[in-house]
Amino acid sequence: MRHLSRLFLCLFVAWLFPGTSSLLLAQEAPLSRPNIVFILADDLGWADVQFHGGRVPTPNLNRLAQTGLELTRHYVAPVCSPTRTGLLTGRYWSRFDVTTPQNQRALPWETVTLARALGAAGYETALIGKWHLGSLPEWNPRHFGFEHAYGSLAGGVTPWSHRYKKGRFSHTWHRNGVLIQEEGHVTDLLTAEAVAWLKQRGSRPFFLYLPFTAVHLPIREPDEWLAKVPPSIEGEVPRQYAACILHLDAAVGTIVRTLRETGHLDNTLIVFTSDNGGSTAENNDTKYPNLGDNCPNGRLPGDNRPWRGKKGSLYEGGTRVPTIVHWPGRITGGRRDDTPVHIVDWMPTFCALAGSPFQPDALKWDGRDLRSVLFGRGTLPDRPLYSAGPHYRARALWHGPWKLLVRYDRSGKEQRCELYHLGEDPGEQHDLVQKEPSRLKALRAMLREQMARDGDAAVAKR
Repeated sequence: MRHLSRLFLCLFVAWLFPGTSSLLLAQEAPLSRPNIVFILADDLGWADVQFHGGRVPTPNLNRLAQTGLELTRHYVAPVCSPTRTGLLTGRYWSRFDVTTPQNQRALPWETVTLARALGAAGYETALIGKWHLGSLPEWNPRHFGFEHAYGSLAGGVTPWSHRYKKGRFSHTWHRNGVLIQEEGHVTDLLTAEAVAWLKQRGSRPFFLYLPFTAVHLPIREPDEWLAKVPPSIEGEVPRQYAACILHLDAAVGTIVRTLRETGHLDNTLIVFTSDNGGSTAENNDTKYPNLGDNCPNGRLPGDNRPWRGKKGSLYEGGTRVPTIVHWPGRITGGRRDDTPVHIVDWMPTFCALAGSPFQPDALKWDGRDLRSVLFGRGTLPDRPLYSAGPHYRARALWHGPWKLLVRYDRSGKEQRCELYHLGEDPGEQHDLVQKEPSRLKALRAMLREQMARDGDAAVAKR
């Protein structure tokens, strides 16, 4: 009966998404499949967390890092919508011509997203938080495989009125594609919704994608969190930012506690990471409406040290983010400093763990299955990692300890190359272009090979 049910599900998926019948696998799913909770912070810098030397206490994240596995070479896009595209497709965002935060629909309707792939394996799916892959209700996450969706259709929102930037997409707070109005702080609302959804889960495995808006601007925190900020942190915006980190950390603790109380923790794989590096932009961005939020003026103190760069940059500070993987009794605690991994690797990994009925090659994944890394059995085969920056004005390629960064003008003509050996120079201070011509030539060839596939799945031009 179980085999017939799985066969029926595969046939239904093939009918629902024409052209995917060749993707279906015949093998059975693993007998024990984990629940998956993927927590994505917004603009959280490398050193914004206490376990990387940050000044703000993050006891819940510290505990996850101490008992879980830290991936210290985990790469994402330098800005938000691209990272979310990579996570949900297993492909580099530039394949979809997504390189900047965007409000237009990012994915073709028929895209086999991570939610669709896990749903086909019998998982319940929910997205609670920031979507930003199509900011109108008709582009909401339920059209891309999520059974339940709640939060911001657009990007980061005002903390109390929950509005995106002024204009067409400003009213963005929704539940299942229906725009709503609610009272409360954005972090509290997302946490409460996630807790309620988790408490309703039964015996079926589940996938909860929880992209918080913290610590994205504009921020103004409740007094209870401001009161907890260490006195050594001075200045109105730095204290608000610290309170936002404290609040986010407590929300993560609440999610873990709920999993424990509902009996799900021991069979739940938790990933915590950030969508890009920390920001130093003006907090009280006037493009956002002020509907009583009263966010203070001043620049955010996003901290990416010791890396160079910040949000929007392809230097390590914009793309290398704190990342923890936690699965009690299954993933041994520690650090993996030896293996670079990428946001596009999570879809192949989760699909393998879930026994999802889709063929990796047919989905054209750029990512790799990380199980050997997570379970301590080895490293991944040597491979290039690729990233296209905003508007394709820069591209980067990592290969082993080497990193190539190429800048382009508006017409796409190459302007300048930079070459770094991250093993010896993780701060990217010593450009080796002149000293390593053969290495430069090899990496440029790898980069051109990756660039050739950009746009192959882009939404049709409007």
